Amino acid sequence: DEIPTVVGIFSAFGLVFSVSLFAWICCQRKSSKSNKTPPYKFVHVLKGVDIYPENLNSKKKFGADEKSEAKNKSAMPKNSLQLDLEKRDLNGNFPKTSPKIQSSPDLEKLSPKHFAERKKDSVSPDSLKSITSLSSEDKQDKLGTLFFSLEYNFEKKAFVVNIKEARGLPAMDEQSMTSDPYIKMTILPEKKHKVKTRVLRKTLDPAFDETFTFYGIPYSQIQDLTLHFMILSFDRFSRDDVIGEVLIPLAGTELSEGRLLMDREIVKRNVRKSSGRGELLISLCYQSTTNTLTVVVLKARHLPKSDVSGLSDPYVKVNLYHAKKRISKKKTHVKKCTPNAVFNELFVFDIPCEGLDDISIEFLVLDSDRGSRNEVIGRLTLGSSAEGTGGEHWKEICEYPRRQIAKWHMLCDG
Repeated sequence: DEIPTVVGIFSAFGLVFSVSLFAWICCQRKSSKSNKTPPYKFVHVLKGVDIYPENLNSKKKFGADEKSEAKNKSAMPKNSLQLDLEKRDLNGNFPKTSPKIQSSPDLEKLSPKHFAERKKDSVSPDSLKSITSLSSEDKQDKLGTLFFSLEYNFEKKAFVVNIKEARGLPAMDEQSMTSDPYIKMTILPEKKHKVKTRVLRKTLDPAFDETFTFYGIPYSQIQDLTLHFMILSFDRFSRDDVIGEVLIPLAGTELSEGRLLMDREIVKRNVRKSSGRGELLISLCYQSTTNTLTVVVLKARHLPKSDVSGLSDPYVKVNLYHAKKRISKKKTHVKKCTPNAVFNELFVFDIPCEGLDDISIEFLVLDSDRGSRNEVIGRLTLGSSAEGTGGEHWKEICEYPRRQIAKWHMLCDG
């Protein structure tokens, strides 16, 4: 009788010890998880709501009571850039009675007229003159105006860009006489941060009101940065239409006093000439015994800049055509930030017919862009009907099979 009793006592102690150990492990994991820093560098929030990483684990995110809201309001200085989640309403928005920054109207209440009235900080005399005195002929040539704000939070070490709205955009759809605009923003010169807004359907005056918060950018480096806004119109069936661009060098911009409201005229994007597309070195070899075509993409040089940063992230797409129908496609790896790329990548294509008479091969040099569709830098076509060096190169590989022949080719307009 004593043995079962002893076994039961030891079993009970073992069970209690196991439960205690499991609870301790869970607590440790929870505490370590709460202190873990989120893995992202910026937070993109719609409708002007900022969320900082330190506050993501807070239990009180929205809907604070009126007493705590009043205390926070009285304790906050006028020029403070601290944005606290407890001050939001049930929808996650700030109350309309929030303190003003730099004695300027709230961003939500601003109109294009209010933007134009701030001469010193946001609008140069030339741009102000262009806004207030537009003739009927000038309005036809205008691509619209972009309204946005800049802010730096010293406590969070965060650079905040709010894309407010665009007005007076041209209609890119001739049938509906409207556009589906969105904005792609890049921080130059390194192009590490590429973001874009959502697409707003069928409007020429889109109100985006989207905030992008970038962490880890020291205030001392703000003067060396440049903001590049690309305004585009979404097209479901083809490449998106480029409406225009806005370039904002931040040299001389003072953000220590609070939020800076700005507006700039949208200008036409610089169009590159086809003579300056760069060159591509290609090596071809036709194996008549196996009926295969070996293509080696070797190098590219003198590639033009795809944006205002002066650098591209090029890669090459290789398309094989038989009787004007694409039957195979390949692509190289992306080479970062260089106008002179070295690829050295080999591709082998099976030819579906005897000989190369109905075969052609297309090379597309593109700029890799994480934020939107990749842009074509230049194009090259090799085949029996191709002109210039493309036709000469093709003729040589047909006359000398099993021989690897390399040539430089000028890229034409994409």
